[in-house]
Amino acid sequence: MLQSIQERYGEKLRASDGEIGHVRDFYFDDKNWIVRYLVADTGGWLAGRLVLISPHALGHLYPEGKVLLVNLTRQQIENSPSIDEHKPVSRQHEEEYHRHYGYAYYAESMPLWGLAGYPVLVPPPPGSEAKQQSGDSHLRSARAVNGYAVEASDGTVGEIADFLIDGRTWVIREIVVECGHWYAGKKVIVSTDKVSRINYDQSTVYVDSTKRTFTEASERAEE
Repeated sequence: MLQSIQERYGEKLRASDGEIGHVRDFYFDDKNWIVRYLVADTGGWLAGRLVLISPHALGHLYPEGKVLLVNLTRQQIENSPSIDEHKPVSRQHEEEYHRHYGYAYYAESMPLWGLAGYPVLVPPPPGSEAKQQSGDSHLRSARAVNGYAVEASDGTVGEIADFLIDGRTWVIREIVVECGHWYAGKKVIVSTDKVSRINYDQSTVYVDSTKRTFTEASERAEE
């Protein structure tokens, strides 16, 4: 069952020894649509500092509840590298983060969660930390991309209203598009497989579909 990312914002986070704040954002890889980090706002505990929480520490993302459990201690989180939400997460920061928690660093040529296909934490074998090629990371903020215009092959369809995530694999499977006046403001679900590219300078997501495809998908969903 797919779950709304939008509805997880503000959800409380609890470490093994106490609360640590709430869900602020999700950072996903725009090449494979896998959520690599949950962004935790630590509130008054760490003076509003933002920290990254890997799905390795969360396991399955279960349906929305009052509290999301994190398999870490408050001290581990307090000593972890902090982030600036107004700047992209660098590869250097990710390497520092993975070293802090003892996670194996991934490579673009390898499955993110290993052979299991979902986030399970096992001790990395000696010398297994693979380095990525040089360049910027493909991490993007779900909160920032929300509201981007969605462009079909024959014109603007609407804007992104939400993301639907697989709670087992942490893969964003679908985007929720709020259509404009041309389709009575209805919401349509689009598979991320249909996304051809994202232009961040123009805040636009391009999809390999036509407006007619959008209306037909909406009509089938209502049947």
